[in-house]
Amino acid sequence: MKKVAIVTDSNAGIRQEEAKELGIFVLPMPFTIDGQTYYEDINLTQEEFFEKQISGAEIFTSQPVVGNVKELWDQILKDYDEIVHIPMSSGLSGSCQTACMLAQEYDNRVFVVDSQRISVTQKYDVIDAKRMADEGKSGQEIYDILTENKLNASIYITVNTLDYLKKGGRITPAVATLAGLLKIIPIMKLNYDLGGKIDSFGKVRTAKKANLKIIDHMVNDCKVNNKDFVFAIEHVLCEDLALEMKQKLIEQIGECEILVRELPAVVGAHMGIGGIGYQYIKKYEG
Repeated sequence: MKKVAIVTDSNAGIRQEEAKELGIFVLPMPFTIDGQTYYEDINLTQEEFFEKQISGAEIFTSQPVVGNVKELWDQILKDYDEIVHIPMSSGLSGSCQTACMLAQEYDNRVFVVDSQRISVTQKYDVIDAKRMADEGKSGQEIYDILTENKLNASIYITVNTLDYLKKGGRITPAVATLAGLLKIIPIMKLNYDLGGKIDSFGKVRTAKKANLKIIDHMVNDCKVNNKDFVFAIEHVLCEDLALEMKQKLIEQIGECEILVRELPAVVGAHMGIGGIGYQYIKKYEG
């Protein structure tokens, strides 16, 4: 039986301490704040990051340096036979394509999964992959299953301003056109048909209506339930609203497995203060 390591990046929202507990490896995402380079959960905490964002610091994000990825893989492959690498959606970052090209140098020992997920949906891919590795599945088998199941999750987001997403180039032109409209709260979703890019879903006049519309859509149109799905509501410094929306979801489908937490720092950098992401993931039963 091959020994398979699971690797992801910090966009999954798995901190280094939790990664050790799970038995997986997390590549920290780099970002630059006021000209200084930081690595998520290495030399800057999530709390410190959001403090800097509130203060108006100039923030830029980037993909991991190829040398850092290669160094991590080389170190892991001293103890493991194969690696399954699960980066953030290829539609949101070039890090997935970079990893795919780099993996070609490793003679089928590294499998890069482009499941077009991010944050909690990405984290559940990691957890499922680790469980499959512990069950004895090979890197190829894990890759095939995660790729086949990538559509069993969805992400909806709403933000107070599109400035951060527009600046980072993470949205489609359809969304960008909304940026100049006054008194409009945009609703967006991760569009799998567009390779995991953020696309327009709707628009309303208030933040409260935007969040309620997402809840209603998940329940009435996507037919989520509290048996087959798990949920997450992630936010950038608006916990009260996130908890209120958690209760609204519970009122509609009953008690369910739902995580409320702040977004990972690099993801939050593109959402901006007041941004909220809703995610549902169909449970993988094996």
